[in-house]
Amino acid sequence: MTAPEATAVAVDEVEKVTTDGLRWLIGAARETPGGGLAWTTRPSDDELNPMLYSGTAGNIPVLLEAWRHFDDDSYADAALRAGRALADAVDGIDGDSLYFGRTGMALVLRTLHEELGDPAAGAAADRALDLVRSRFDGTRWGELFELMGGNAGIGLGALLAGDPDLAVLAVEPYLRTAEPTPAGVHWPHRTGVEARLHHISHGTLGIVVGLARVGAATGRADLVDLALAGAADVVARDEAGPEGFLVRHSTPQYRPDVVEPLSYGWCHGPAGDAQVFRLLRDITADPAWSALADRCWHTVTHSGLPERLRPGFWDNNGRCCGTAGVLALACDRFAEQREQGEQGEPQDSYDFACVLATDLVTRAIRDGDGARWSNVEHRATPSDLEPCMGWAMGNAGIVRELLRFVRLSRGGDARYAFAWPDQPQVRARATPRSS
Repeated sequence: MTAPEATAVAVDEVEKVTTDGLRWLIGAARETPGGGLAWTTRPSDDELNPMLYSGTAGNIPVLLEAWRHFDDDSYADAALRAGRALADAVDGIDGDSLYFGRTGMALVLRTLHEELGDPAAGAAADRALDLVRSRFDGTRWGELFELMGGNAGIGLGALLAGDPDLAVLAVEPYLRTAEPTPAGVHWPHRTGVEARLHHISHGTLGIVVGLARVGAATGRADLVDLALAGAADVVARDEAGPEGFLVRHSTPQYRPDVVEPLSYGWCHGPAGDAQVFRLLRDITADPAWSALADRCWHTVTHSGLPERLRPGFWDNNGRCCGTAGVLALACDRFAEQREQGEQGEPQDSYDFACVLATDLVTRAIRDGDGARWSNVEHRATPSDLEPCMGWAMGNAGIVRELLRFVRLSRGGDARYAFAWPDQPQVRARATPRSS
């Protein structure tokens, strides 16, 4: 099934924005000694940022995506140059985590070795993982204890980078640190904090992802069972059933002066919750997880986004907290339903993806340097923030999702050139078991 004929011109315009966005991103790179390419978080920053979340490691995947999409080796060359700078940065950072440290860097370097045949990148990935292993204290790597900055992400990244032993080492501490709740279990996301966070980026569901993927891949049923107990705790906190699914950010509310209690994006809302439920569906073949993912989708599509209904409601274009992260889920759903040959519902998912892609194109800042996006902080003056380059809030994350949208609109492959570690690959939906 391809997109309706009437959208063809719009899809071409989306693709043009992606080329402009890539031009701005590559143009903002800094050259490093030895001919590498590296990025800061924002153009005005001085310090290079190697992180998966907001720096060089997170920018390389969109270059690989562009290489595949346009069949243009100049993007592969830029990715290899960025990999050179990333390899040089492995020894000089403090963090070991997936999104903020060496594990994420190792995963991207491993991908460069496998996709582009760069042995130096593979060697740097090995070195990074060896350093990560050496810094484990027996329970954790630092203050954070979740997906983005702690054990769950290190376990997930190590697994995908080819080190299952390190992956198990990272997630086993959750077995002895789980806190029982009336419906399941949860964990503190960092030391010395009373609040318990619930969603994928810093909360229980992020830990669920690490436990479930490592447990399933290594035959550790105890880890999978613990993941299901963590998911059960979050499911019991739903406030929008039976059709929808919406869980508060944290209990009690963490930093209530700056954090919204309810969100809708990947990081702390149903767009990210649905990705966890998709993963559990694939691991367990239990149709209950598909139903929960559908309920998340209902809430997202009835929330009012991407309209900015009030200050602070929907003020981010990016992959972590904004429109691009919801677009990723919309395209996942469309692709899975297309594979199943479903009628009606796939078009609904595609139509909402069109709304999101159109919003991103409309909000792009375009000039002679290319295209980029400014997010909004309604409590600041001026409220328009400086555009970012990276995966979380900037061009790398937005362009990556727009490229996939274009490809799907033309009936193309749903797979990414680089599969994001906490976003399940598209596959046919599990069918209910006969009784």
